[in-house]
Amino acid sequence: MKSMLRKFSRSNLWLAVALTVILFAVNVIALPSILAPANLISTLALLAPLIIIAFAATPSILSGGGGIDVSMGSMITFTNVAMFVILPFMGIQNPVMMVVTLLLFGAIIGTVSGLLVTVVRLQPIVATLGVNLVLTGISVHLMPTPLGKAAPWLKAFAGYMGPIPGPLIIVAFALVLWGLLTLLPYHKALLAVGGDDRAAFSSGLNVTLIRTLAYTLGGFLAALAGISITAFVGAGNTAVGANFTLIAIASVALGGTSLAGGSGGMIGTFFGATAIFFIQKGLNTLAISSFWFQVAYGAILLAALAANSLIRMSARKKAGE
Repeated sequence: MKSMLRKFSRSNLWLAVALTVILFAVNVIALPSILAPANLISTLALLAPLIIIAFAATPSILSGGGGIDVSMGSMITFTNVAMFVILPFMGIQNPVMMVVTLLLFGAIIGTVSGLLVTVVRLQPIVATLGVNLVLTGISVHLMPTPLGKAAPWLKAFAGYMGPIPGPLIIVAFALVLWGLLTLLPYHKALLAVGGDDRAAFSSGLNVTLIRTLAYTLGGFLAALAGISITAFVGAGNTAVGANFTLIAIASVALGGTSLAGGSGGMIGTFFGATAIFFIQKGLNTLAISSFWFQVAYGAILLAALAANSLIRMSARKKAGE
């Protein structure tokens, strides 16, 4: 059974890779200027936060128990507001300290969500929806209108840092962090808890801690996505996190991670997010109304869920033979 699920994850990964390559080719054919140096950096600056917020949604889903975090978009918004309102109020101006503090805020908020799920025993969607509403309310209260202008050091993450594109540095940081995590026992424990939390508990794993840390990591990465999108927007704006939650979940599903938990990973999510980005780009190139974007995201999510369900049913039948 588990081997079948692993094969499914790998096959969906290759599907996401193939879809990304095809969509990239279609976009280049339709708009060759996308590869021009002047346009390449703006494309990467738009792609980076989408990839990272999809990364942020992955750990809670892998942890199982219906762990879908719907506070991702509001986390991006809160990070943006914190940078222009909360950190100046705290007197934090050093760039390194600003980034560290914002990531710490994200990790703490993610931990709160995790504790609501694992200790208070709220359904993940209910718990994270509550966090979403609280963060949205705080953000709008603190910044009712757009505010400020991003510092040069932050704007560099949406441009070039020497010869290297800044957006690639942020995405690479998230990938390296996950790569290091896969070398630790926690990664196997996370997949074990996501696959069967009762069996994991019986084998001595601390299910509560493992699942809570998944939400902590998600919050940390969501704050990183907030920093990335703020670098591109260049100002404080409570609209920056709009629509990211559905995109993130759809990217995870398209990348082959089972929404039931226990199977998948960041590489699949990377290609799932990239494929969705090129769908966005293609719709923009065709001058199709942005209202259809939500239809596309919803259709992708439903298709991925349907494929997920069909494969699991097939796996159960073969396991029973």
